[in-house]
Amino acid sequence: MSSHAATSHAGHDAHHGDHHDDHHHHEQGFWSKYVFSTDHKMIGIQYGITAMCFLAFGFYLMMVMRWSIAYPHQPLPEWMSWVFTDGWKARWLQDGKVTGETYNMFGAMHGTIMVFLGIVPLGFGAFGNYVTPLQIGAIDMAFPRLNMASYWIYLAGGLVMCASFFLESGAAKSGWTNYSPLAGFADGQVVNQWLAGQTQWLVGLVLLITSSLLGSVNFITTIINLRVRGMTWMRMPFFVWAMLVTGFLLLLAFPPLEAAGIMQLMDRVGHSSFFMPSGLFTKSEGLADLSGGGSPLLFQHLFWFLGHPEVYVLLLPAFACVSEIIPANTRKPLWGYKSMVYSVMVLGFLSFVVWAHHMYMTGMGAAVSTFFQTTTVLISVPSVVIITAMLISLWGGSIRFTPPMIWACAFIPMFGIGGLTGLPLAFNLADLHLHDTYYVIGHFHYVVAPGILFGFFAGVLHWYPKITGRFMSKTLNHLHFWPSLICMNIIFFPMLVQGMAGFHRRWYNGGDAYLAKAADSVNVFGNTVVEKIDLNIIMSMGAWTMAFFQIFFIINLFTSWKYGKKVTSDNPWDATTLEWATPTPPGHGNFLKDPVTYRGPYEYSRPDCDEDFLPQWIEPKHTDHADKSDSKH
Repeated sequence: MSSHAATSHAGHDAHHGDHHDDHHHHEQGFWSKYVFSTDHKMIGIQYGITAMCFLAFGFYLMMVMRWSIAYPHQPLPEWMSWVFTDGWKARWLQDGKVTGETYNMFGAMHGTIMVFLGIVPLGFGAFGNYVTPLQIGAIDMAFPRLNMASYWIYLAGGLVMCASFFLESGAAKSGWTNYSPLAGFADGQVVNQWLAGQTQWLVGLVLLITSSLLGSVNFITTIINLRVRGMTWMRMPFFVWAMLVTGFLLLLAFPPLEAAGIMQLMDRVGHSSFFMPSGLFTKSEGLADLSGGGSPLLFQHLFWFLGHPEVYVLLLPAFACVSEIIPANTRKPLWGYKSMVYSVMVLGFLSFVVWAHHMYMTGMGAAVSTFFQTTTVLISVPSVVIITAMLISLWGGSIRFTPPMIWACAFIPMFGIGGLTGLPLAFNLADLHLHDTYYVIGHFHYVVAPGILFGFFAGVLHWYPKITGRFMSKTLNHLHFWPSLICMNIIFFPMLVQGMAGFHRRWYNGGDAYLAKAADSVNVFGNTVVEKIDLNIIMSMGAWTMAFFQIFFIINLFTSWKYGKKVTSDNPWDATTLEWATPTPPGHGNFLKDPVTYRGPYEYSRPDCDEDFLPQWIEPKHTDHADKSDSKH
C-alpha cells in the first residue's frame, strides 16, 4: 500500500471512529465489553493483568527454590508451603523439604512462566496493544477479532502449562530450554504420554507461539497501514518503532521453535526420532528402543534461533516505555531519535545471527565460534547507542522526578550492568568456564528483572492516568521503588561472584554437598564453595524481602483506580504524542475528531513556542515558516 493510500485509509478509519464514540455507541454488555472484547484497550488491560498474575506465580516458584538453596536441610516454612495440598506435599516434598526433582520442576516452570507467560505478554501484549494504536491515531488494531483470539490462545497456553503441576508426573522438569534427549525421556513412566507434564509443556508452547504469531501479524499490519494523516515513518514515536521491530522478531523467530515443539511432541507421543539419537542407554531401561538417527543439536539450534531474538522481544518494549517517559520528564527532545530508530532496526537484524553463542559447549569449530563471537560483540553496539541516547537526553534537562521517571532513571544503569556482564559470555574461552554457572543467571536477570521490569513499572505509572483518569500514589510508589532497587542488587550481584567461583545454576542444595569435602586440602573447589556458600542466604533474604515490597505496588495499582488523585486534563504530563489527544479514558473509537500529525513526536522546549511542549496534533500557525515546513507531508 502506498504511503498516501495508507494515510488516507487511516484518515477514513479515524473519521469512521467519530460515529463510534461512546456518546453515540450502544451500550455493550458486561461479557462483550470486559471479557470477549475486541477493543485493543481492553485487550491490553487483559494481557497486563493476566501477565502480572503469571509473574506473581513465577516469583513464588523462585522463592521456594531460594529456600531450598539457602536452607537445604530445613522444611519449607508454613508461609510458603500453605499453597500446596497435603497430597501434593506428600508427593513432591521429602519430610517437608524440596527435593532435586521438585527443584528441577520449579526451575523449568519459573523460567518458562517468567519469559513466555509474563514479560512478553506484558510488554508486547499489554503496552503494545493499549498504546500503539493511540500513538499512530488509529481507532483500533487492524484485525480486532484476531487480537481477541490472540489473547485467549495465550491464556489457554498458560493454563495448560500451569495445570500440569496437578498431573501425576508433575510439570516439566527438563529446564526452560527443554533440551532433547532429556526432554524426550522425561516422564517416560506415564502410560498415556498426553497426560505427562513434559508433553503438556509442549502443547502449551505451541499455543503460546500461535498467539504470538497472530499478534505480530496484527501489529505489523496496523503500524504500516493505519497511521493517521501526516504520520510519516520518521514522525512515529520510538515506542511504535520498537513495537514494529518486535513484531518482526516474533514473526520470523517463533515459527522454527513451533516446528521444534511439534517435532519434539511427535518424538514423545508418536515414537519418531527427530531429536533422539541412536544408541541411547539409560540406567532404568538399558538401551533405548528408538528408531534413532535424530539430532539433539538440531533442537538446540531451533530453540536458540528463537531464544536470542526472544531476549530483544523482552527488551524492546521496555526501551519503548522509557523512551516515551524521558522526553516528557526532561522537557527536551529525545536525543538522537533517528540514530535510535536505525539502531533498533540493526538490533533486530543482528539478533538473528548470534544464537549459537548459547552453544559454545557443543564442540563447534574455531571458525564458527569466531563468527558468533564477532556478531555477539557487534550486537552490543546498537544497544549502547540506544542507552547512550537516553543518557544524553537527561543531560541539561529540566528533570521532573515523577513516579515513572525514577523507574526510568533506574532502568538505565540496571540494564547497563546486565549488558556489560554479558560481554565476557560472548567469548568462547570465557564462556567455557562461566557456562551454566550463576554468572549466567546473574547476567540474564540483571537484564530482565531490574532492567526490563523497571521499564515496565515506569510504563504502568506513565499511562495509568490515561487508562483510569487517576494518578497512582507517590507514597506507595516510593515504598515500592527504593526497596526493590536495593533488593534487586542484593539478589543478583552475589550471583556474579558465585558464578565466577564456579557455582552451578542447578544445585538444588546450593552447593551444600561440597561442604563435607572442604576439609580435604586437595579439594580446592570444596574450599571455594565454603567461602561463597553463605551468599545463598543473603540472596534468598533479598528475594523474600523484595516479594514483600511488591505488595505496595499491587495495593497502589488497584486502590488508585478508585481513590487516586484525579487528572485535571487529558494530557497530565504535558506530553506531545497522539495518545494524549484522546479523552481520558479513551472511549470506543479513541478520538473525538480526526487526528492529524503535523510534526515529530518529541517537540519540547522549542524557542519559537510559548509553551515548553508542542504536541503532534496542534495545527501550526500559518505565519510561522518553521511550522509551515513542519506541516508538509
